[in-house]
This record gives sequence, C-alpha cells and structure tokens, in this order.
Amino acid sequence: MTIERFFKDGKLTTIPRKTKDKRLLFEKLSDQFEQNTDYTEKEINNILKNYYDDFAILRRFLVDNDYLVRDDYGTIYRKQVKK
Repeated sequence: MTIERFFKDGKLTTIPRKTKDKRLLFEKLSDQFEQNTDYTEKEINNILKNYYDDFAILRRFLVDNDYLVRDDYGTIYRKQVKK
C-alpha cells in the first residue's frame, strides 16, 4: 500500500493515524518545496491548501516533524534537509 490511498483526485481525504503513513505523507508534502528557498507562511499555505482544506494543521505537522523549519520570528519557512 502507498500513501496514495489517503488521496482522492489529488486531495488528501484524511490524515493517516499510523506514524509510518504520516512520515510518507510528510515526505510527499515536503517534496512540494525547494531546498534553499525561503517561503512566507502565506506561500506555504497556498501550496498546502491544494492538498487539504486544513492547511494550517499540515504546516504545523511539517514544522513539528522537522520537514520545514521556521525562523525565530515565525515569518520565514525553509525546507529542512533530511539526513
């Protein structure tokens, strides 16, 4: 099974419960962002709302799980380099 089972017509229908599936989701979503590029919160939201209506929760998940990093002021986001 793949992460695609949580999508219908390109939209996320539900956030997976299992950690493994969430990790796959975060990886898929983080692929939408370029390395070494600064994004505003609005730009992040505009990308994520294409996948899920509650884009703020996706943004928080991405930050909380180190897929995106936020500056100290909470205004600039950047894709985290995963090791």
